[in-house]
Amino acid sequence: MLINKRLMNSSFLFVLLSTCCSVRTTQAFAQDTLFTQNKIRAIAEAVINDATFDFVDINSGHRIKSREDSGVGIHLQLGSRYADWRYWNGVLNLAMFKLGGEFHNQFYSEYPLKQVAFCFDNYQYFKDRYKGDGKWSYPFGQFFILEELDDCGAMGAGVLEIYRQNKQDRYRKYIDLAANHIEKIQARLEDGTLVRSFPRKWTIWADDLYMSVSFLARMGEMTGDIRYFDDAAQQVVNFHKYLFDEGKGLLRHCWYSDVRRPGVAFWGRANGWAMVAQVDLLDRIPKGFPQRDTLLDLLRRDIRGIAQYQGESGLWHQLLDKADSYSETSCTAMFTYTIARAVNQGYVDTSYVSVARHGWAGVMSKIRPDGQIEGVCTGTGVGDNLEFYHTRPTPLNDVHGIGVVLLAGAEVLNLRD
Repeated sequence: MLINKRLMNSSFLFVLLSTCCSVRTTQAFAQDTLFTQNKIRAIAEAVINDATFDFVDINSGHRIKSREDSGVGIHLQLGSRYADWRYWNGVLNLAMFKLGGEFHNQFYSEYPLKQVAFCFDNYQYFKDRYKGDGKWSYPFGQFFILEELDDCGAMGAGVLEIYRQNKQDRYRKYIDLAANHIEKIQARLEDGTLVRSFPRKWTIWADDLYMSVSFLARMGEMTGDIRYFDDAAQQVVNFHKYLFDEGKGLLRHCWYSDVRRPGVAFWGRANGWAMVAQVDLLDRIPKGFPQRDTLLDLLRRDIRGIAQYQGESGLWHQLLDKADSYSETSCTAMFTYTIARAVNQGYVDTSYVSVARHGWAGVMSKIRPDGQIEGVCTGTGVGDNLEFYHTRPTPLNDVHGIGVVLLAGAEVLNLRD
């Protein structure tokens, strides 16, 4: 009887301890979830507060609500960088849509609608004044001067999402224009791989997997035309053929087709763009798509590759294989989003949950209380030496990181263990 009492006491103690641990774990997780929500809200609120859809007279510095209010001698620029037509604005629009659904917040969901409408309402004013001195020096320059994938891919993907809710003819015309550019005008190699004419003719940029596939996947989803999925899948396969390094398990930033050699760097954000593109496509291809298993294998190989380079803080490095390069926030957000999304969608097993959570902890350490984000590499072209990547600046709240951080946070909130 004494033994039974001891057993009963031991069992009771075990259950009690287990229950306490379970409660404490649940409480810790709830606190982390609330912490994540607060961090995300801080970023989103900062964007909404700074997104003034108006103009500034460069000469006087005065704000002008409408371009119709400008007079003779007025030189207008946008009042906020969030109003412009750049690929990072497209990523931010997609993130705000996702966030609006996650938090049931109409202000987040309405932000992309306002952003795109503002451009369509005002781009002609600047196009009429364009003097051929470079699209980057004009508001909405990438809207009315369509030359490369990053002029239309990410923003076009955002317009596609908007068109699903607000079927304006002008939006559909732009969607068809972007589709025509990617399909028939953008330069390609003989095997169909999308390329740029710089810095060498022709150069494959890993970044361009996102700048093309994010649009093509949504175009296939909207139209039901399988050729868009086929093209997107072929880009994923071909980009890996040229850029993936078996020894490192990573993608090179670029491939120079004229001299048939890769670039020098395993740049973090380039790998991030490529991986986000792959889950974008897998989320949208129809059941039974012929290349689905191939696409899954490539994504899993990429995730295995980058997982081994995660730093102790949870952050990945600017140059993934160079621990002496700085920790970089935007690529960490992209990897975190990709892995969390892949787990949530069943593309990879749950053993990668810890990698995603560790990555998000690293990202949160770079978000200030006011929603400003630290440690994001500024805009970066292709470089021929590693020093170029080592020394790229990280301005506070650089626009290249805002959308992807929001995407990562929203996906981590749904992460299942």
